[in-house]
Amino acid sequence: MSLLELANVQGGYGPVRVLHDIDLAVEEGHVAVVLGANGAGKTTTLRAISGLIHAQGDIIFDGRQILGRSPEAVARLGIAHVPQGRGTFTELTVEENLRIGAVNRSDGDVRSDLERWYSVFPRLADRRNQEAGSMSGGEQQMLALARAMMARPRLLLLDEPSLGLAPLVTRELFAQLGDLNRNHGMTVLVVEQNANLALDIGNWGYVLEAGRIAVQGDARQLHDDEAVRKAYLGF
Repeated sequence: MSLLELANVQGGYGPVRVLHDIDLAVEEGHVAVVLGANGAGKTTTLRAISGLIHAQGDIIFDGRQILGRSPEAVARLGIAHVPQGRGTFTELTVEENLRIGAVNRSDGDVRSDLERWYSVFPRLADRRNQEAGSMSGGEQQMLALARAMMARPRLLLLDEPSLGLAPLVTRELFAQLGDLNRNHGMTVLVVEQNANLALDIGNWGYVLEAGRIAVQGDARQLHDDEAVRKAYLGF
C-alpha cells in the first residue's frame, strides 16, 4: 500500500516551473530513491511534498490530500524533512538538538527515545553535551537524522544526505539508513546523486530529467541496467 502518492504534480519558484506532471509513489515500509543531475527537480519534489513551495496536482499522504497545507501541518501529520545542509542548530548541544525534534510531541516518552537513538548512533551519545557545530559533517548528518526520528515520523524525506561527506562516512551513513528501514520500519524517500549507494538500500527508483520522470523501476534493476547507468546516472 502506498503511504505517499504524487499525481500530476507541477511546481516551481514564481513563474519558473520546475516540476512537470510528476507521478510518484512510496510504499509503506519501503525506501524510494529519486536520482538525477543537478537542476533535475529532485529537491523541488521534496519541497512540494513538505509544503515549502506552491504546487498543483495531488499529493496524498496516508489517504489524505496534503497539497496546500503549511509545512507545520505536514510535519504534524508525520512527515519529517531533512534538507540539504542538515539544518543543525550549531550553537546548541547534541541533546538540545534532539529535544527540538520532539517539540511537537505531547507524550512524555522523550527520554526513552533519546536513549533509543543514542543506541543507534553511539557517537551522538558520546557527544550529547557537545555543541553540534563543533562536530564533523558526518556526525552532524547523523544528528539531523536522529533529530528527525525524534518526531516519530511515518515518512522520512532526505535531501542529498551524502552532500559534502567523505566516501567512507557516506557509506556508513547509508548503512545506517538501511538499518533504519529494515530494523525500525521507517519509510524513506531519499534524493541523492550517489546512485550506487542509494539504489543499494532502495526498493524502487525514479530518475528525474528536466523536471520529469524519465525512468522508474525496481532499484536493483535500475542499478544493473547499463543503458540507464550511462544515460542518466553518470556511469
